[in-house]
Amino acid sequence: MKNYPRPPFPEQKQSVPGEQKHMNPVPDCGEESYKGSGRLANKVALITGADSGIGRAVAIAFAREGADVAISYLDEHEDAKATAQWVEQAGRQCLLMPGDLAQRSQCLSIVEQTVERFGRIDILVNNAAFQMTYQSLEDIPDEEWVRTFDVNITAMFRITQAALKHMPEGSSIINTSSVNSDMPKPTLLAYAATKGAIANFTAGLAELLGEKGIRANSVAPGPVWTPLIVSTMTADEISSFGSQTPLGRPGQPAELAPLYVLLASDESSYISGSRVGVTGGKPIL
Repeated sequence: MKNYPRPPFPEQKQSVPGEQKHMNPVPDCGEESYKGSGRLANKVALITGADSGIGRAVAIAFAREGADVAISYLDEHEDAKATAQWVEQAGRQCLLMPGDLAQRSQCLSIVEQTVERFGRIDILVNNAAFQMTYQSLEDIPDEEWVRTFDVNITAMFRITQAALKHMPEGSSIINTSSVNSDMPKPTLLAYAATKGAIANFTAGLAELLGEKGIRANSVAPGPVWTPLIVSTMTADEISSFGSQTPLGRPGQPAELAPLYVLLASDESSYISGSRVGVTGGKPIL
């Protein structure tokens, strides 16, 4: 077992959405460790928020398992190019698609671009998210509440709706929820509300799509060390991040990627409608 970093973490602050290469410590996305075994051979995956963090780890793992990968991201071009290099080093194709998923046109565009390049979508990972920390309800700007919902859940609906016509039987949809879906952190109220919506959306989606032979599951991470943390949290929260878990540290993106691989693969052909926690020991009931 790797000796992953534990809090306290050094003082650091980035502007939203943050860049992975400037974090201390730099997150482990499996760049040097993930070993593939052909579990996603010749599949096509569309992953949102895949420039860094969990999305990058998933993109690297999928590529090493044999999938071509389309990556949607906001504007973190250097991080996205680095992820693409890892995908291509695995011998797979990578399509980079920058743009704001709060816009309906961008949600439709990433589906169209992916299908134009690869012909279909076998795996859809809705992972992109926005969050900000506020100490009181009165502090949350109205426009930011709306943006959080637009990016985290409305985009998920739009992308999934557009992608379905291009997803064959046996395809898999994986949505990133959060431990906040049933244990909401008060200072992340808008974000936590969207994560609860994602859990419910995914559960209902699994029932709707069962007759099409398409599976839908959600992953509920606990605290994970990603650029979102150092760009949206206070200095005290960053310093102690992950210390409240039974394992006493945050997860690394590389520790989540194998679960996404399982849910994307044919090995999970009877797993649908599930919400799987990766929480460092904090139970999800």
